[in-house]
Amino acid sequence: MSRQVKITVRIVFEKSGGFGTDTPVCCHGRGFLFVLFTDLVYFPMLYVRDSDQMKKHKVNKTYREINERIKKGRAVVVTAEEIIDIVKKKGDIAAAREIDVVTTGTFSPMCSSGAFLNFGHTSPKIRASKVWLNDVSAYGSIAAVDCYIGATEVVEGDPLNSIHPGEFNYGGGHVIEDLVAGKVIRLRLESYGTDCYPARKHEKNVTIHDLRDAFLFNPRTAYQNYNCAVNMSDRTIYTYMGVLRPDMANVTYSTSGQLSPLLNDPYFKTIGIGTRIFLGGAQGFVAWPGTQHNPDVLRGENGVPKEGAGTLATIGNLKDMSPEWLVGASILGYGVSLYVGIGVPIPILNEEMVRYTAVRDEDIYAQIYDYGVDYPSGISKSLGEASYKELRSGKIKLDGRVIPTAPMSSYYKAREIAGILKDWIEKREFLLGEPQQLLPSDSA
Repeated sequence: MSRQVKITVRIVFEKSGGFGTDTPVCCHGRGFLFVLFTDLVYFPMLYVRDSDQMKKHKVNKTYREINERIKKGRAVVVTAEEIIDIVKKKGDIAAAREIDVVTTGTFSPMCSSGAFLNFGHTSPKIRASKVWLNDVSAYGSIAAVDCYIGATEVVEGDPLNSIHPGEFNYGGGHVIEDLVAGKVIRLRLESYGTDCYPARKHEKNVTIHDLRDAFLFNPRTAYQNYNCAVNMSDRTIYTYMGVLRPDMANVTYSTSGQLSPLLNDPYFKTIGIGTRIFLGGAQGFVAWPGTQHNPDVLRGENGVPKEGAGTLATIGNLKDMSPEWLVGASILGYGVSLYVGIGVPIPILNEEMVRYTAVRDEDIYAQIYDYGVDYPSGISKSLGEASYKELRSGKIKLDGRVIPTAPMSSYYKAREIAGILKDWIEKREFLLGEPQQLLPSDSA
């Protein structure tokens, strides 16, 4: 629900050494701020300190205070697994006083991924309207020598599903993995020719080091919870959720549960534009709410969504990333994708945030859907729900049956990401990025 509260906002100009002014404002709804002068004036990116919110917490920290502790090597950092026992033993207030940052992680196929590449001008010059990398088509209608390679684009000449199920051995996700691995890529360009860009064709071998610019930009990643998939039809089906055997013979799911970034901040109280993250083995940023971001969903009493909800659009320097954390995927009978490693640090600003980060697998539920008939027909009918504790146990009960489960994501790699991010912060190699604008959220 929208609400109006009188708050004090401190407008901070970071480059001026902290100069600011306290101004009474009116805040209405999802973070839109209007200064109360004669006329309403919109300030889109302000650092907000809601005095009502501050008063209700017994522990209050700021990003600046936590970053100062990180710089001095005094920050206390734990993973999303470790915080669970700490809160259980010490309580949320004591834990909030002690802990500064909780790290999270996820490693899963993220189809809405890709990279912008600039391969530099040729001689003679070409306006590349068609681009291929290792015979995988990239979108070239941006500028003369820019392109976007999508993770799910399949290599030219692949038989696809003409021989069912197709193997989909190579595509955009594999090109991105090969680039970050430093492998040689065959670049092929075509154009219709212009007076200023006369060349019509060009081919050359390149590595990522030859590219003028290369940055990963993923329109949708790190889904906040996701479906469980079963198959109620009488035949085996091949989906982006893996192979599903007939008559509900198996269940697949995707998300790292209690380690998953957005499940540790269910209302996006610390995550927004400018949040610094682990992305593909390097430091990246949240650029925007991801496509299909939808915070207005069914939630449990703990505030955690019980279905697909928020998403992140993420960006980072591809040249700094690692093939360990960007891995091309071939999904039998479906297509190609890209496994992406993402970790988000959650600052413990107060005891509310420590409660959110102490969420356990047994308190996180996902909906179960039929991918045999309902899903392809556009019917969203939940057959039931299962906790991540049940899913990770290897079996769930549904309609009186015990059904084996298997993940599409890697909990082992998610744990590793959370550990790496923790290590970076403890070594003072990673500072928190204070969001300039929080993501759209349902009311807590």
